[in-house]
Amino acid sequence: MAAQFGRRLAKGAATTAVAAAAVAALSASQAPGVTDTSQGRQNTGSQPSPDVGDDTSATGNSPYYTDLPPLNSPAPTPGTGTPTGTGDVEAGIPATVLDAYKKAEAALREDKPGCNLPWELLAAIGKVESGQARGGRVDADGTTLTPILGPVLNGNGFQKITDTDGGSYDGDTAHDRAVGPMQFIPSTWAWSGRDGNGDGEKDPNNIYDAALAAGHYLCRADRDLSVEKDLNRAILSYNHSTDYLNLVLTWLEYYRKGTHEVPDGTGSLPSGRSDDYSGASPTPTPPSRTPGTSKPSTPPSGGGSTSPSSPASPSSPPPSTTPPPSSPPPTGTDTVDHLENAGTGKLTATAGDAFTERIATRAETKAGKAVPKVRVRFTIVGDTDAAFSGGESVATVLTNSSGVATAPALRAGEKTGDFAVRATVVGRSVSGLDYAATVTARQADTLVRTSGTALTCVAGGEFANQVEVKATYKGAVADGVAATATLIKSAADATENDKGPYFKDADGKTIRTLKGLKTDANGRLLLPKLYADDTPGTFLLRINTTGGATLTVELTVEAAASSSPSTSPSPSA
Repeated sequence: MAAQFGRRLAKGAATTAVAAAAVAALSASQAPGVTDTSQGRQNTGSQPSPDVGDDTSATGNSPYYTDLPPLNSPAPTPGTGTPTGTGDVEAGIPATVLDAYKKAEAALREDKPGCNLPWELLAAIGKVESGQARGGRVDADGTTLTPILGPVLNGNGFQKITDTDGGSYDGDTAHDRAVGPMQFIPSTWAWSGRDGNGDGEKDPNNIYDAALAAGHYLCRADRDLSVEKDLNRAILSYNHSTDYLNLVLTWLEYYRKGTHEVPDGTGSLPSGRSDDYSGASPTPTPPSRTPGTSKPSTPPSGGGSTSPSSPASPSSPPPSTTPPPSSPPPTGTDTVDHLENAGTGKLTATAGDAFTERIATRAETKAGKAVPKVRVRFTIVGDTDAAFSGGESVATVLTNSSGVATAPALRAGEKTGDFAVRATVVGRSVSGLDYAATVTARQADTLVRTSGTALTCVAGGEFANQVEVKATYKGAVADGVAATATLIKSAADATENDKGPYFKDADGKTIRTLKGLKTDANGRLLLPKLYADDTPGTFLLRINTTGGATLTVELTVEAAASSSPSTSPSPSA
């Protein structure tokens, strides 16, 4: 590996100019309107894109690796599967890591087919975030051999994020750090984590779990990643930097041209870092002490710090001699005392419909002043299948200049009843604020038959026509409305009849009440075939729906014709 890493450094000087031109060209073709100002490196002047929106980033905007793709073709030799060229190691993806990306793509194809997530996008992000799990240093289950941690997000040159996981993921009880091969911060993993390898756990250090979580994160908000605008927004939601966007698009384009599998642990190690040239803090933050040890742990870092097993990049500047401030100034999050309802009224929706009102929360200081740029997390709690736009049960939003965070649109599922949406401040232990919500059953106020044909039958026979009705609510089609159909004794007695027409169940047995019926997407309901016993007369079928719609249908059973032979007159008569 040392030899491979040395070759990477040796050829770096010779290819930098060409690579810079390549990334600029690729970025221009992939992201019109986005300028690559620093060859993929994030500097102090790099600004978040206006397309990012209010969502927090997956990584907490941690630093990332800036290595560019090799200039040789990534495609293997046809028919052999053996790659050729000097960039073989850089072009390859470790076997387990590649398998995780492809399985995540397959899972998203089933769960969110409209997203059109390509596994090459996960590979591009994995390359930029952790160098494909530090060259594929994972065990057979896909878990990294040692933790991959970003820098301490304490505000010294990086975003300040107060601890949200009690150190359970990152070993730091004071501040958060990006964790694992896809570099999720703990507060984001708490709601976006997934179990990608089916072991019953959601582990950010496992490449299968992390890749699947990254896929779902990118596919939020009903994004279609085959559309350029949605693709750019998805990447920017991972890290709010135009340079990051350009670099990921460059690797995406490279992997789309082809790649090959390399054994786990033999992938190339990344070198350049996005904060190498930022004036904030070029010196990596020392890792925090691992609980129960007598000296600081030194796990290989993600995009935010340098691995002790890797030589420093010769292009890196010398460490800054200016000591960091001993106590960073307080952030807006530190000043939040409580959350207030920002005018949200009663939340009620019919099953399957969107709630007409969006939840708004205001972050305030103890004195009641608004606190802008604070992350507020909205979490759906209770026995419900309601979800925010994009199908997520959790959404994180920044407060605006008035201190107000507005949750994404909320849509009711099919489960009826009460649930709550809880608003909390990310990185701050203040009481949450609950918003009560109710999902009511779909309703109909009118039922009509779709045909005026009389329903008649001979005793002992079957009705030629089935009963079909259409339901509406306030003049609109009432789809998915629950209904019950009962053959009743009379208009004044709605109890089930014990004679006359009947339905048959799956076993062919006589039944005269049908429950659990629902109208279709067009508000129509077609009842099963009706049969008649040997009792002639006029009978009634009553159909009721949720919401109070009622329709009574008349059924006529005629007496069977006499089977006695007629008497013929005698010849003498």
